[in-house]
Amino acid sequence: MSTTPLPGIGVRYDLTTREQRHLSVIAHRDGTRTVSLYRADDPDACGRSLHLTGAESASLIDALTPSPHSPNVLHTTDLGLVAERIPLSAHAHWNGRVLGETRMRTDTGASVVAVLRRAQAIPSPAPDFRLAGGDTLIVVGTREGIEAAAAILGRE
Repeated sequence: MSTTPLPGIGVRYDLTTREQRHLSVIAHRDGTRTVSLYRADDPDACGRSLHLTGAESASLIDALTPSPHSPNVLHTTDLGLVAERIPLSAHAHWNGRVLGETRMRTDTGASVVAVLRRAQAIPSPAPDFRLAGGDTLIVVGTREGIEAAAAILGRE
């Protein structure tokens, strides 16, 4: 796969398949995508092109990489690790308390790798990071660890 910046437009991704077919995706700055399949007899000539809205692109991504557990699962590896979004309720016991008090890593083996708050991402929050209702925690661990972390964070 190769990547080409397209100033003012977005980014173009080019892929040559195992069958030597040329495919490109232009990720437009507005969130839409253009998917193009080039002719087999002339790899420089576009045979088909399809313009997708942001929602259609998201649906296609979901179809190409289906999540076995939930829409909150970000990624599962062959090593058995999962990254998942866990929302913190405004009524949660931990609202206003520091992350270290949860003892999440110690008790579950799962780690909070980022916190999403409004339109901001806080990477690698320290144990003294103060949690707030409405936060979404990005947690990495085993499936069991993630479930235990969700139970801890869901405590009211």
